[in-house]
Amino acid sequence: MSKFERYLTLWVLLCIVAGIGLGQFLPGVFQAIGAAEIAKVNLPVALLIWLMIIPMLVKIDFAALSQVAQHWRGIGVTLFINWAVKPFSMALLGWFFIGWLFKPYLPADQVDSYIAGLILLAAAPCTAMVFVWSNLCKGEPHFTLSQVALNDVIMIVAFAPIVGLLLGLSAITVPWDTLLLSVALYIVVPVILAQIVRRILLARGGDSALQGLLDTLQPLSLVALLATLVLLFGFQGQQILAQPLIIAILAVPILIQVYFNSGLAYLLNRASGEAHCVAGPSALIGASNFFELAVAAAISLFGFHSGAALATVDGVLIEVPVMLSVVKIVNSTQGWYNSGAAVRRVAAENLREKIVG
Repeated sequence: MSKFERYLTLWVLLCIVAGIGLGQFLPGVFQAIGAAEIAKVNLPVALLIWLMIIPMLVKIDFAALSQVAQHWRGIGVTLFINWAVKPFSMALLGWFFIGWLFKPYLPADQVDSYIAGLILLAAAPCTAMVFVWSNLCKGEPHFTLSQVALNDVIMIVAFAPIVGLLLGLSAITVPWDTLLLSVALYIVVPVILAQIVRRILLARGGDSALQGLLDTLQPLSLVALLATLVLLFGFQGQQILAQPLIIAILAVPILIQVYFNSGLAYLLNRASGEAHCVAGPSALIGASNFFELAVAAAISLFGFHSGAALATVDGVLIEVPVMLSVVKIVNSTQGWYNSGAAVRRVAAENLREKIVG
């Protein structure tokens, strides 16, 4: 994990300050950027989102899907958490904390939008930073790669229906044409372009050429993320200055859902007998979010000034420190995890099969 990535939370905080300040002193510039739209797609932000997403997707080798069956327990647990638990648990947390408990402290016209942003944040599993988290907890790399590849495939078809369903249950109007356009622009097209680039590089220069490009693009990806945040907070400045507790309030359901989903995935893997090197990344993939996609979709669906955009950015703010704390928990409980009866039984069965084989 690079020093730049390790201090992502600090850079986000600086972007908040810079964005709010620039928004106050250069309102005309931000209005011009906000007006640069075609079919409700903001062109400067679309470019920045592509710079964020495509380098991450270049890392994904979809050939890894052939390895899915090797760790079927961990794959099953992670899929269950990512697609059957996390979006719905976040919706419930959003309804409880934002729609009821903290509602009196929030601007009434943005409450539904905040809930929508939380749903968008939880509706897509992380595709890039999980490689960092997996490495930090000594995760099985083939499992991590195959799980991320499988999630990317599922995301193409499942993201829009899940978001549409949960927003509909929240009585939030869903502009389906914009939602589907967001899926096409920020999932389908980047996946295709990233895989084309990956194949060309591997054919011409092998793994070294691919790694060289990733080393070049990774800093650019983070800079694009931070530039997007400056724009967002430039538009959100007035609202944040008027009610500075909004960011802290929105962080509450995000924090709870991260620890709940990672803990549930970890316990389910232990109960199924999966090895710790799979359970660790399974818990981390189950808890982390594809916040780049969430930010892009929130802007497309609700605009720069929306509570949804602010809620998704809150996920970026706390991603690194929270996920590092989950890594710490996973690493420090390895002895307890391996003492589970199911884990010991499956490990003994695998050892017996290797000896017989």
